[in-house]
Amino acid sequence: MRVLVTGASGWIGSVLTPELIDAGHQVVGLARSGSSAAALARAGAEVVRGTLDDLGILRDAAAASDGVVHLAFDHDIAFRGDFQSAADVDRRAVETLGESLAGSTRPFVLASGLLGLTPGRVSTEEDGRTFDPPPAHVADGPETRRGTARLTLGLADRNIRSCVVRLPPTVHGEGDHGFVAALVGIARDKGVSGYIGDGSQRWPTVHRIDAAHLFRLALEGAPAGSVLHAVAGQGVPIRSIAEIIGRRLDLPSRSVCAADAAGHFGWLASVLAVDSPASSESTRELLGWHPTRPGLIEDLEEGHYFRPAQP
Repeated sequence: MRVLVTGASGWIGSVLTPELIDAGHQVVGLARSGSSAAALARAGAEVVRGTLDDLGILRDAAAASDGVVHLAFDHDIAFRGDFQSAADVDRRAVETLGESLAGSTRPFVLASGLLGLTPGRVSTEEDGRTFDPPPAHVADGPETRRGTARLTLGLADRNIRSCVVRLPPTVHGEGDHGFVAALVGIARDKGVSGYIGDGSQRWPTVHRIDAAHLFRLALEGAPAGSVLHAVAGQGVPIRSIAEIIGRRLDLPSRSVCAADAAGHFGWLASVLAVDSPASSESTRELLGWHPTRPGLIEDLEEGHYFRPAQP
């Protein structure tokens, strides 16, 4: 297949791109910078320059493809506190890609998120398919993104083989600059590795290589309207993560009360407060996906999260 991949040079895309090429597919990668374009060219992908705001470029690239994997999301804006803007851009991009693929039976695979889907209980692939009022703690931006996932599932009614791959809050591995790396940085700055309350909040996890492999399987064979969970570890307690960070940095691990969480963790406080375990049993049965890479705890023990930043 000729596959359009947004975010093709990103955290998961940079693993997915060579996997797709090795499997015999032709990758067309959307690149928003010269460095991204160069990385994609070195990997053997065709490059289309543009961003998620360039709807005409997205429309034409999707129309010329045999399938689309949409990984890109502006996490930089989201992490700076404007999740809504990032979610709005993503929504418009998905609508545009869907218009180009309508009536074609071509696959469309969307990356979405798991955090906060069913707070306090293990979520499954059946959760979140239809609209439910968001929990009080969920801001509009995250609900907009979940709405975009539901929109993608609805594209199956327009003769698109659409599916949604829900990702855990931490897709870990060497070079990770996401939530776990942010926790390490906060521990260094504060001199203590913290967790909120008793730290029993759970995060599902997956290694980025396992996640990339699931995206390929989804592209090649997921049924229309399917939801997949890229979950290797059902739920790692935040306290366990904090204790390893403290031990590796030779810092104490300590509870931070909810009232002080925002001051201690900043923007990450609301993420750490959510208990959001998830299952991937149905995904494994449907596509024969079997994660093989180290879990988050093993990955932390390997030490790469604690190396000094390169100048």
